[in-house]
Amino acid sequence: MKLYTRTGDDGTTSLFGGQRVAKDALRVTAYGTVDELNSFVGLAATPPEIPPALKQRLQTIQARLFEIGADLATPRQGDDDPGPAHIPRINEDQVAELERWIDEADQGLPPMKNFILPGGTEAAARLHAARTVCRRAERLCCTLAHEVPVGDHLIQYLNRLSDLLFALARKANHDAGVEDIPWIAPS
Repeated sequence: MKLYTRTGDDGTTSLFGGQRVAKDALRVTAYGTVDELNSFVGLAATPPEIPPALKQRLQTIQARLFEIGADLATPRQGDDDPGPAHIPRINEDQVAELERWIDEADQGLPPMKNFILPGGTEAAARLHAARTVCRRAERLCCTLAHEVPVGDHLIQYLNRLSDLLFALARKANHDAGVEDIPWIAPS
């Protein structure tokens, strides 16, 4: 099978189910941003100082982001429509799992006394970059949810994921002995 199909040369793309929509449709923008987030999470997993257990968690998150993309690319008929059975949906257990991971990452970190600037170690900077893309994906999914049904726990998952990426960035700095960079308001 060839990589190119030419079916999108007219500025449209297919959703799961075959419906064609404009490539700049809100639904496509939302799942495209989730795909971008997936790439940034993969980038965050690459520095050599990332522990193997964290790398495995980030890869688990990447698999879930693929599920979110499939969910967003599959139109539902209404709020009660679960959609096709072969499309995995984010559930409350997966949201709770992120909450446990946040609590673990946050243990032992110094309390925050002010806002911090993204940066410090390379690992922390990459995690912060993924966090900001995650927030954008979340905002787009919220906007999409005003127009069409989205998965019940999808937005919750993205919200917790951005919190997790923030906690992991702080932990990466802490574990490397690098202090977070405080934001100091100009006087």
